[in-house]
Amino acid sequence: MVPEAIKVKKSSRCVALTYAGVEYQLSFEMLRVLSPSAEVRGHGVGNEVLQFGKKDVGLLSMEPAGNYALKLTFDDGHDSGLYDWKYLHHLCLNQDTLWQDYLDRLEAAGKSRESSQINFKAL
Repeated sequence: MVPEAIKVKKSSRCVALTYAGVEYQLSFEMLRVLSPSAEVRGHGVGNEVLQFGKKDVGLLSMEPAGNYALKLTFDDGHDSGLYDWKYLHHLCLNQDTLWQDYLDRLEAAGKSRESSQINFKAL
């Protein structure tokens, strides 16, 4: 399902998609950690790579990929994976469940949404 409207809302750090007059807001973080890329999804069931430390990730750009998807570029360098219309609609309709599942997986892995700043001292 193709959205009627797509807006990047930098101040609220989300992408708003409108379907049948209803606006859904997907955070940059959610879009990043649930990226459809092979880097995140892996190459087959059970090969997923849990993303963490992405709470403050920013969206640098959003471009159409033909007439079927969006290509998102994040400020952590991630720019692979195409968010097709079906997948974006799925994220909108199921965001509460998908987000809770992500938070549960983070907790089980002992990981955090916060990005850790490691300072290395030059030797």
